[in-house]
Amino acid sequence: MSRYILKRIGMMIFVVFGVLFFIFVLLYLTPGDPARQVLGLTATDEQVAAQRHLMGLDQPFLKQFGDYLYRLFFHFDLGTSYKTNLSVQEEIAKRVPVTLLIGSLGVVLSLLIGIPLGILSAVKQYSFVDHISNIFAVIFTSMPSFWFALELSLLFALRLHLLPATGFTGFRSIILPVVTLGLGGAAANYRMSRSAVLDEIRKDYVRTARAKGTKEMEVIMHHAVKNALIPIITQVGNSVGGILGGAVVVENVFSIPGMGTYLLGAINSRDYPIIRGGVLVICIFVSVCNLLTDIISAYIDPRIKSYYKNMGKKKAARKGTVETS
Repeated sequence: MSRYILKRIGMMIFVVFGVLFFIFVLLYLTPGDPARQVLGLTATDEQVAAQRHLMGLDQPFLKQFGDYLYRLFFHFDLGTSYKTNLSVQEEIAKRVPVTLLIGSLGVVLSLLIGIPLGILSAVKQYSFVDHISNIFAVIFTSMPSFWFALELSLLFALRLHLLPATGFTGFRSIILPVVTLGLGGAAANYRMSRSAVLDEIRKDYVRTARAKGTKEMEVIMHHAVKNALIPIITQVGNSVGGILGGAVVVENVFSIPGMGTYLLGAINSRDYPIIRGGVLVICIFVSVCNLLTDIISAYIDPRIKSYYKNMGKKKAARKGTVETS
């Protein structure tokens, strides 16, 4: 099992490095001059050239990338903002808790709604509950999160005056963002839960359990749902990344001082250190969530454990054979 975990950690490191390299290349090839953006249109060419040298933008690509990796891995330095001249990691540290709070509450809401509703819909297939749930899933799966956020803001803030439309001033100010993220994630969790449980209910071992006189609740929860957990857990892990990505958009709609507004402002002003640092932090968080999902799935699925256990035995047998010979 430890072999599988180490393999997944190695793949996660490779993915994070690949994303960092890709975003570095993308920003390097993007038209526009951050030095001109900082100094303004009235700056002379000599001033812009001096500013580019100060930012290190006049260096070759590999030199810039190598210097960035050196500062990142040996000094844990994400750089300094071009616009505010503040440390990127300190600014990100202030905003990450806000994004994690909204994203985690959105994930919890999506789980509390999506998975139980999916199981109920699978058990009551073709019933009124199933039809209503399918309509709910189709609507919230196809609905853009920014549009839904605007509609909630218009209804509950401007028309009913029940909740604040913008800002981060307390619990009431995060209700609309959490609902926006949670309902979108619940639709995806519902569809996967319903499909997985339906697939298990139709198998022979469930019919055998029912034929033995086992209670229906025990058949569903201890047999069908238990064996349907692997695809459900995989979907939950994927939805975490989707909800965090949606949080970047939703934060801008509700003017919440999280990673979303920070990244969008950096993109508009071509503040490369903030963009690199923000994308890197989000990538690491999503990769860690996917790693935990794979580890949980491996502990639940006996096939993965037996596969790596057999690999270890084969390698030990080969080593013993080589030593004997």
